[in-house]
Amino acid sequence: MSNRTEKLNSEFRKYIYELLTTKVKDPRITEMFTILSVNCDKELSTAKVYVSIFSTDAAKSASTFEALQAAEPFLRKQISKLMHIRTVPQFRFILDSTMAHSQKINQILNEIHKETDDNN
Repeated sequence: MSNRTEKLNSEFRKYIYELLTTKVKDPRITEMFTILSVNCDKELSTAKVYVSIFSTDAAKSASTFEALQAAEPFLRKQISKLMHIRTVPQFRFILDSTMAHSQKINQILNEIHKETDDNN
């Protein structure tokens, strides 16, 4: 990955998060989320936006993710104005569930640990 692409990825990540938290007023965004990373392709035509949503409610989490996806045209327009670049890639939001998996693993490990403590 080129230095320019890395810099753009970082800028996109910053602006996407900033715009979603301050300018997008979609009532479906009820859960806390973070933009983990953004990966543009070489041609700057598409960028994968990895999102993690912190929620125990699957329905609210899904609703928040849909709202983030729906904000894509607005984000492209705003980022175009903010960054002054010729082409802003199309953002494809990807839900990253590694946090949920790690929480589930921790929960299982804690239960096992507790069981062994109780048996001793």
